[in-house]
Amino acid sequence: MSAETGTAAGTIAPPDPDAYVRHVARLVREIPVEQAGPIAAAAGLVVRALNRGGVVQAFGSGHSEAVAMEIAGRAGGLVPTNRLALRDIVLYGGADRTELERYDLERDPAVAHRILDAAPVEADDLFVIISSSGVNGVVVELASLVKERGHDLVALTSLAHSSAVPARHPSGRRLCDLADVVLDNRAPYGDAVLPLPGGGAVAAVSTITSVLLAQLVVTRAVAELLAAGQAPPVYLSANVPEGDAHNLALEARYAGRIRRGG
Repeated sequence: MSAETGTAAGTIAPPDPDAYVRHVARLVREIPVEQAGPIAAAAGLVVRALNRGGVVQAFGSGHSEAVAMEIAGRAGGLVPTNRLALRDIVLYGGADRTELERYDLERDPAVAHRILDAAPVEADDLFVIISSSGVNGVVVELASLVKERGHDLVALTSLAHSSAVPARHPSGRRLCDLADVVLDNRAPYGDAVLPLPGGGAVAAVSTITSVLLAQLVVTRAVAELLAAGQAPPVYLSANVPEGDAHNLALEARYAGRIRRGG
């Protein structure tokens, strides 16, 4: 019996950090191989958007916003990227900040319209929507709107979790039902992988595996740009001497298209 499930029948051992490391290491080995096709397809959509003058619009709510941050505006990442977030309804949409305290904010499909209306979106932009559950109203409605408007869409989600819970969108659809490319972060139902003796579990994996997938897509896209003889627009760290000048020069090409506040 593995350390992840217990030491004897009917007994669950206390969570073992080494078991978590082994679980994550296995996923890190398996995901690039199992999802080589979707990774390549997603990278191709990134390259196509950039070659058409578009940018990558990344959205995630809750902890999925961390993955959107991994895509938009970080050292070693692509400059023509923009991060959308729930707080945009306040920062750019004029809503009162108390709206962000709503417990059901990410479940309300109407919020997706307000986020998109306030966003600097153009026709050739690619959307990457991140949601491990893939069922909340905002992400499904945003995905629906994106496809209605003719954009390519990459979904980064957990197929195991999404298929195990009821859809919350009135349409009955999930994020994975709407995307052109689906990247599966391999997180289990409930995300955490080490069961606890009193019930529940600890040690979530979705952020780690989603970030891995995001970085693999960006790396593959940059490799394709280089193979085509193009200089990829990639950020330097702002904490190296030449970083600011390099980054500001690249950002100027996308003035009005990307936001770096909030």
